[in-house]
Amino acid sequence: MFSVRGCGRWAVASLTKRHLRLARFCGDSAAPGTPHFDVVVIGGGHAGTEAAAAAARCGSRTLLLTHRVDTIGQMSCNPSFGGIGKGHLMREVDALDGLCSRICDQSGVHYKVLNRRKGPAVWGLRAQIDRKLYKQNMQKEILNTPLLTVQEGAVEDLILTEPEPEHPGKCRVSGVVLGDGSTVYAESVILTTGTFLRGMIVIGLERHPAGRLGDQPSVGLAETLEKLGFVVGRLKTGTPPRIAKESINFSILNKHTPDNPSLPFSFVNETVWIKPEDQLPCHLTHTNPRVDEIVLENLHLNSHVKETTRGPRYCPSIESKVLRFPNRLHQVWLEPEGMDSDLIYPQGLSMTLPAELQEKMITCIKGLEKAKMIHPGYGVQYDYLDPRQITPSLETHLVQRLFFAGQINGTTGYEEAAAQGVIAGINASLRVSQKPPFVISRTEGYIGVLIDDLTTLGTSEPYRMFTSRVEFRLSLRPDNADSRLTFRGYKEAGCVSQQRYERASWMRSSLEEGISVLKSIEFSSSKWKNLIPEASISVTRSLPVSALDVLKFEEVDMELLAKAVPDPLKKYTECRELATRLKIEATYESALFHQLQEIKEVQRDEALQLPTDLDYLSIRDVSLSNEVREKLHFSRPQTIGAASRIPGVTPAAIVNLLRYVKTTQQRQATTNALPKTDQYLCDTDKLQEREL
Repeated sequence: MFSVRGCGRWAVASLTKRHLRLARFCGDSAAPGTPHFDVVVIGGGHAGTEAAAAAARCGSRTLLLTHRVDTIGQMSCNPSFGGIGKGHLMREVDALDGLCSRICDQSGVHYKVLNRRKGPAVWGLRAQIDRKLYKQNMQKEILNTPLLTVQEGAVEDLILTEPEPEHPGKCRVSGVVLGDGSTVYAESVILTTGTFLRGMIVIGLERHPAGRLGDQPSVGLAETLEKLGFVVGRLKTGTPPRIAKESINFSILNKHTPDNPSLPFSFVNETVWIKPEDQLPCHLTHTNPRVDEIVLENLHLNSHVKETTRGPRYCPSIESKVLRFPNRLHQVWLEPEGMDSDLIYPQGLSMTLPAELQEKMITCIKGLEKAKMIHPGYGVQYDYLDPRQITPSLETHLVQRLFFAGQINGTTGYEEAAAQGVIAGINASLRVSQKPPFVISRTEGYIGVLIDDLTTLGTSEPYRMFTSRVEFRLSLRPDNADSRLTFRGYKEAGCVSQQRYERASWMRSSLEEGISVLKSIEFSSSKWKNLIPEASISVTRSLPVSALDVLKFEEVDMELLAKAVPDPLKKYTECRELATRLKIEATYESALFHQLQEIKEVQRDEALQLPTDLDYLSIRDVSLSNEVREKLHFSRPQTIGAASRIPGVTPAAIVNLLRYVKTTQQRQATTNALPKTDQYLCDTDKLQEREL
């Protein structure tokens, strides 16, 4: 531990000889001795930790600035990760060598796959997490990441310089100003401030400035962003009260146990850290009419609900649910907060009533008649920046080399924050080395859908990922995230370790080999019926049936198939993950063929790039309405495909824009070819003269 220029407390991740010094002399822009990093990340939440670790993995000297080192990895709201749609994001973050999936595999207390009744394309990996264990493991990871330094301190302002002429933007960020007036210079800066931008906590009619209970908000930074011209909005969210575990009557409630075996989040883990029999159960209860009465009788004491600020549609407060869906019973999941924790988290009971009324409401619910409230629930109101002001790489349009990730972009949830964080970290590092941005399209991943929705549609309420938002769900499954993203992350971004790359390569080659072998094994339908009586194979089929076709039957898996044909199929059952993935590949083989054709059509649209310097407000050779011009100017889509998804941009406008861009490109190509033609004619004349 040591300090530099009084900047506060510093924690250096690693001090081996091969790692760089904490600070170095800057160029003309920084005084000698001033700290200078490749990438500075502001915020140590789920977006910030992923961003900082990703930038460091890419080879950038990275600084993570946070209010307090001991809050890194803190789960401020629910003690769980994953779910339907969210589990997909975690697998994709892991495929890019992100942290949260591996940390969850080391910290969970209840692992379960949701949506099992549907196909594996929409399964939702989920886990209850031990808060204390997750924070310990995340801090251990962050503080031991090479090239990553952690500092305590509040950022109050940005250091801005003249813009780079070859890139759009009115200025360039080159560092940050801390609360004590000291400066840190950087080549790229990532903001992951969560709910801290002018954050306000609300309980009943009481309001306290805070980004989270016990932490001060960031006011100066919010004012700086507003002065720069960023469009700022206001959102709200909330968290439920915490209940003493010993005061709950679990015996009369529905008990839910974890999966056996438990499926890990990370591709590099074969199992989770804890056996299924040692995991903790969850319990389910419901609200009742008395809960509705308490809410409706006390609306005058709840300023958070009366606010016009938009709250989360898919994780609303109990007050919002009572108002929106009257006379209904609502689920309340009682979730453990850790192996040795005395607290229970009542999922679905987020509220902002005065504390005494919260306790009164809790005791009306079955199983909670004698419950003791340890902490009241509260609401949080905070600033966010319209995400249409960022590019698909998460760099802002207005300020060069400034990136936004997490709740600052209007999203909600740990998983959405982590997904943005890893992309922002990769691209901030690539920007330093002047390499092309790393962009995931809608056809490649849930992360691509998330970012495309934000940058083209914007959001007026906290955005949450669902499988229903994704067009190509059969292709973008949790099981194949590594084959979709790991190779790109390794080759294009350098964010993936050699070990993970080799494992993904082995899995890909094993799958290809396994599918080829399964296709090569062919028997008559009657022989398959004799070998596997459980399979509902029609014996009237005249053509031979391959083992891959047999594997498509719901009741057949690789274990059953290998018993029928031990040689050469037995070896494909030795790895449980490989056997499962072969079954999934067989299940979706026919449907995937058609979906891949649709993906190619979308990719053709995405390949039509729009010029980054196109001035939509002033171009005259294209027929666009003023409304369409304003929408395009604000969102600045990078492709024709992205432009077509902006609300209010008509198909006719897209056709006109496409025609204009192609005409302009052809004109430019002709102009560029003129000097070459002239030179060719000159050379031809000389040749003819010599021949004569």
